[in-house]
Amino acid sequence: MAARRISSLLSRSLSVSSAFSLSLGKNFNRGKSIHRFSTAAAAVEELITPTVQINYTQLLINGQFVDAASGNHFCENIPTFDPRTGEVIANVAEGDAEDINRAERSRILLRFADLAEKHNDELAALETWNNGKPYEQAAKAELPLFVRLFRYYAGWADKIHGLTVQADGPHHVQILHEPIGVAGQIIPWNFPLMMFAWKVGPALACGNTIVLKTAEQTPLTALFAAKLFHEVSWSSSGVLNIVSRYGPTAGAALASHMDVDKIAFTGSTDTGKIVQELAAKSNLKPVTLELGGKSPFIVCEDADIDQAVELAHFALFFNQGQCCCAGSRTFVHESVYDEFIEKAKARALSRTVGDPFKKGIEQGPQIDPEQFAKVLRYIRSGIESNATLECGGGRIGSKGYFVQPTVFSNVQDDMLIAKDEIFGPVQSILKYKDLDEVIRRANSTRYGLAAGVFTKNINTANTLTRALRVGTVWVNCFDVFDAAIPFGIYSLNNYLQVKAVITPLRNPAWL
Repeated sequence: MAARRISSLLSRSLSVSSAFSLSLGKNFNRGKSIHRFSTAAAAVEELITPTVQINYTQLLINGQFVDAASGNHFCENIPTFDPRTGEVIANVAEGDAEDINRAERSRILLRFADLAEKHNDELAALETWNNGKPYEQAAKAELPLFVRLFRYYAGWADKIHGLTVQADGPHHVQILHEPIGVAGQIIPWNFPLMMFAWKVGPALACGNTIVLKTAEQTPLTALFAAKLFHEVSWSSSGVLNIVSRYGPTAGAALASHMDVDKIAFTGSTDTGKIVQELAAKSNLKPVTLELGGKSPFIVCEDADIDQAVELAHFALFFNQGQCCCAGSRTFVHESVYDEFIEKAKARALSRTVGDPFKKGIEQGPQIDPEQFAKVLRYIRSGIESNATLECGGGRIGSKGYFVQPTVFSNVQDDMLIAKDEIFGPVQSILKYKDLDEVIRRANSTRYGLAAGVFTKNINTANTLTRALRVGTVWVNCFDVFDAAIPFGIYSLNNYLQVKAVITPLRNPAWL
């Protein structure tokens, strides 16, 4: 068994040091003051301090919470930040190649969803504090889907069946769907809990073992979720293993490990290429990748402009623009382009930016100083390329990583803001003349994750949905997710392997 292969590498004794403790008061004292981005420093004054006690920062390895084998901590390299202020929240143990060797196996536990639902407020608070996304988004949208996903995958655990095939000759043929074995999983920082569910859920349902590497920026919710998982397990030792550290160390070790049977990675396209190369150079383990995006959002000439503006705004600015499937190329028909620009600008100017723990806030800070600086570089590039800056274009305040909601018009296909994944609150609006043109231009990209179409005409919708070379097309909606809807690599099939078993039949009564 794959689990025993990993288990045989655990030669050293593991010890638990500090106990896990996390508590959260239900009253966040949300302020009534809501600020538009033009109010600058006011948006980041009087920040709410979450009443979360973070005493657990170790790795979960082989059913125990342990220090890293090297004894290192993020404080020596990268801290875990509060993106509202840039200050350190906690220092989390680093995992490296030796910790990957000490990780063992996992399987699904159906009771986890109930406990996660019970701890909705704690998980949402940690997600907001560590990531910067609005608390209302985390608590009311993401956590319910997180729980729903685990319940959905739990329901599949006893419904994975093989086949009996009628073959020529005296043979009994079975087609079995077996667990792959040890699944290495690498998740990003933009949706830590959702990525945890999409990776861990199907792998557990299919009976695999898991070693999951968190993003170094956002380890806190995965560690807390893993602790909950450990609490409800009747055989938790080695079932789910969590390591934290940089990609070049723990991530590379996971992708290269000869006893890891499969890698699932969500992140940038460039890093995905490295992961695939490392997997090929080791044991040719299968790799599933969900990479970047530059999704087109197409507003047709028959669109209700007010509705289209609101949906296009949501498609781009949701989660501070830090979505792989963000509608970051807004194509608008020339007949309605000017009206759309004016209303898109007005909507961006009214967007509420500030402390994500406050009620009514739509946009928090970017994740870290690197992403913050990257977004501002792309904004400067848009200005230098002669795109028209309609609004925004700078930072908010002098503390934290808040960026003004930014809108560019007169954007051309060859500009960096139209080609590259910015991963920030920057809306690029392009003009087109007809369907043939917009189909050609929308497909002229190295990305193919998603697209949005806004039209009242069913024939137009049918034409575009079939012509766009993407994995998901949302028609008159955007970012609609459900456990039963395929997206990216979140599928049970990615954690099963097919095996044919052929057995001779002696003196069969019939064939």
